[in-house]
Amino acid sequence: MPRQILPEAQIHPAVREKIANYRTDVVKEVQMAVATNAIVVVGMRQNPHPKRARKALDAADLAYQYLEYGSYLGEWRRRLALKMWTGWPTFPMVFVKGVLIGGADDLARLIESGALARKR
Repeated sequence: MPRQILPEAQIHPAVREKIANYRTDVVKEVQMAVATNAIVVVGMRQNPHPKRARKALDAADLAYQYLEYGSYLGEWRRRLALKMWTGWPTFPMVFVKGVLIGGADDLARLIESGALARKR
């Protein structure tokens, strides 16, 4: 079942532009990183899961780009834009060859199975 998104017809015209332009800078920054790097990890300080994802990539000797957006109390609006864009509710967000593969647990499964090495 596809992710539910409020149809534009159900958004008042006066706020459509505000919604369309909400934190586009951070989304574009991540899009650029995803377009130019085989593996991208998007995370935040104080959260152990992005750190765990990076350690797993380091242990597997896989190159990646890391983007960090604040901590639990800082830059949450920037992270919200990424959650709205991807539909992924937590951090890290891990992209492989332009595809969101999930978070740290999902990354660990791909590394263990050898599937990530084949995607390089």
